[in-house]
Amino acid sequence: MRVGYYGPEHVAQLRLIRDLQEEGFNLGGIKRLLEDSHGTAERLLRVRQSLATSVEGTQPETFSAVELGRRFRIEDPAKGRALLERAIKLGVLIPLGGDNYEATNPSLLAVGDEAVKSGIPLGAALSVIAEINRHCESVSRSFVKLFITEVWKPFARADMPAERWPEIEDATERLRPAATEAVIAIFQRALSTEIEGAFGEITRRLSERKH
Repeated sequence: MRVGYYGPEHVAQLRLIRDLQEEGFNLGGIKRLLEDSHGTAERLLRVRQSLATSVEGTQPETFSAVELGRRFRIEDPAKGRALLERAIKLGVLIPLGGDNYEATNPSLLAVGDEAVKSGIPLGAALSVIAEINRHCESVSRSFVKLFITEVWKPFARADMPAERWPEIEDATERLRPAATEAVIAIFQRALSTEIEGAFGEITRRLSERKH
């Protein structure tokens, strides 16, 4: 019987192959990447993982359907089930089985909390979250397209020189925080404008009613 012994390098390569498969690479593509002498496979994997990294500081939380109903003051079981289905469709909750659900980003549940406390129906808050999600997908697509067009494609056309990989890795690490700061800054400015406009209209209507 043959016994295979694997050293650290073999183990590292097996892990790299597994990680690349999980990232969606087929075996032919993995073979070509591994045959490259510039460590392209490892570097490409780091770039992809950097771009797909989850938001820091957010830890998933698990809730039962009863806990969620109590938290959001839902007394009607049918209404509760409908709201759960909407939250799952939006990705706010992930069903774990056994009537338990995971909130991958608990801050979205906090939005629901604030809505309920303010007298806003949870269903209406979910509709706003759905609209925000659509806009965010479009904005995210724009930022990634910008990176691909202005950073990655020129690098690829230059045949991915080894000395420029640190530059690419640095660019991917900067992309997420820069995009987040831009979106927050623009959103805050737009929100202030909308609030001022809405309350200006409320003030105008109230003043007209007094005459």
